[in-house]
Amino acid sequence: MDALLNFIEQMGFYQLFANFGENWGNLVMILLSFFLMYLAIVKQFEPLLLLGIAFGMLLTNLPGADMYHAAMWTDFMKEGAEHYHDYGYILAEGGLLDILYIGVKTCLYPCLIFIGIGTMTDFAPLISNPKSLLLGAAAQLGIFVTFIGCIFLGFPQEAAASIGIIGGADGPTAIFTTSKLFPDLLGPIAVAAYSYMALVPVIQPPIMKLLTTKEERRIKMTTLRPVSKAEKIVFPIVVTVFVSLLVPSAAPLIGCLMLGNLWKECGVCERLAKTAGNELMNIVTIFLGISVGATTTASSFLNLDTLKIVIMGVVAFGIGTAGGVLLAKFLNLFSKNKINPLIGSAGVSAVPMAARVSQRVGQKEDPSNFLLMHAMGPNVAGVIGSAIAAGVLIALFG
Repeated sequence: MDALLNFIEQMGFYQLFANFGENWGNLVMILLSFFLMYLAIVKQFEPLLLLGIAFGMLLTNLPGADMYHAAMWTDFMKEGAEHYHDYGYILAEGGLLDILYIGVKTCLYPCLIFIGIGTMTDFAPLISNPKSLLLGAAAQLGIFVTFIGCIFLGFPQEAAASIGIIGGADGPTAIFTTSKLFPDLLGPIAVAAYSYMALVPVIQPPIMKLLTTKEERRIKMTTLRPVSKAEKIVFPIVVTVFVSLLVPSAAPLIGCLMLGNLWKECGVCERLAKTAGNELMNIVTIFLGISVGATTTASSFLNLDTLKIVIMGVVAFGIGTAGGVLLAKFLNLFSKNKINPLIGSAGVSAVPMAARVSQRVGQKEDPSNFLLMHAMGPNVAGVIGSAIAAGVLIALFG
């Protein structure tokens, strides 16, 4: 009888409903995980990662599963605590999700993701039209304006920087920055970042149309010049050296991104490029999604700060989109060859979705206008820009 009672008390159903006053938040988070799964599967909102995050959210909120222990990580990160920065303690005493989360905490997963992204990125449009780099930089305006807004909302500087990086529209960069600066907000920030990345086709077009005239949206740009293989090979090397010397804290992301791209462009590492862009990328995406989802415990997610993060995430995306469009309009005041301002919105680094949005909005005004390759310039520039912005914030507040 004692064994039977002990078994019943260990059941998740018993723990959930016997102490419902304390555990109601777990039930809410489980229902929220179902909703995110619906968005990932039915609506196809960033399904490759959002589905993993949703399932990690489900696992971490199942009473009695003991797969993730937030208190253990609090002890790990609290200076002076018995197990401060003790990974051996995590490996010995942690659950499955605690062990997988080590890859997030050490920023291993985001860097490996960036290697894969590098193998799938073509920097030729950026090399062909260097002005694109300015548009990509302007789109990072959302990061810094949102940072200031979060300061006024009462967030600590480290938390404000982590929330602001959502405006870069780059999920791995948001996870990398938050892991470095304010890991307590990792779950809400990751969910907001990937949810809004999926909503780029919804968020951007109204802003683009509001800030441009019909004539501007019809501008046809000159054909991009061909880019040589030598330029494509030299580019990732030069960018790595320059950015790493300028902002050393951005070196892990930029270095991994450019290494993957160099494997792709050099022509002698096809096996490595294929593996990094496929098998490695898929494996790390699985671990990253589940690990990030594990941090979305009821205590860390169900609070007013999460609502603020959701609101500021939209603000960050909107301002980033506007920044790229407005800079393109400004450059047209001095340029002989006009830039279609719609490609400025692609400066947020949601590759290639943001570039496709520029193409789609442009073709609604003129079906014969093809902006996709022109928009890819600011789009890939945005990847570099968001990594640099993350490096600056980490250097300032890390």
